[in-house]
Amino acid sequence: MVQEKLPVTQAIRILRAARVPFTDHPYAYEERGGTAVSCRELRVAEHAVIKTLVMEDESKRPLIVLMHGDRDVSTRQLARHIGVKTISPCSPAAAARHSGYVVGGTSPFGTRKLMPVYVERSILELDKIYINGGRRGYLVGIAPQALVEVLKPELVEVAVGGSAASA
Repeated sequence: MVQEKLPVTQAIRILRAARVPFTDHPYAYEERGGTAVSCRELRVAEHAVIKTLVMEDESKRPLIVLMHGDRDVSTRQLARHIGVKTISPCSPAAAARHSGYVVGGTSPFGTRKLMPVYVERSILELDKIYINGGRRGYLVGIAPQALVEVLKPELVEVAVGGSAASA
């Protein structure tokens, strides 16, 4: 049996330095497949697959939002919560510039720029989460408490149902 060589990304370096136990979960990446593909390929609940979303306020200040794969972010509620007029997703180029990761492979760990991180509170209620390890087609499984320990995020309640709406 041939062992697949797993990536050592900046995210993995940060997790190792923080002594966070994690499991590797490579999968066949599909362009624009999102969490529906990763949960299908890994046979895990989409609710436990966490999206790393790079967004910005009206002044183009970037921030990261971590959200369940089967939920969307109410940008209106998030903007109200952090005291800005608007929040919107960054363009793929801006997200890559801020994070240092290509879209589809964005991890909240080891970003190029230090950005505020907002985590949907209910994520911390899960036993294990699957989050991008810094490369397309590669998630890591961690305890959700590791997000708090490593990222020092602000907890928010800005999830909205399904995967279509975002306002």
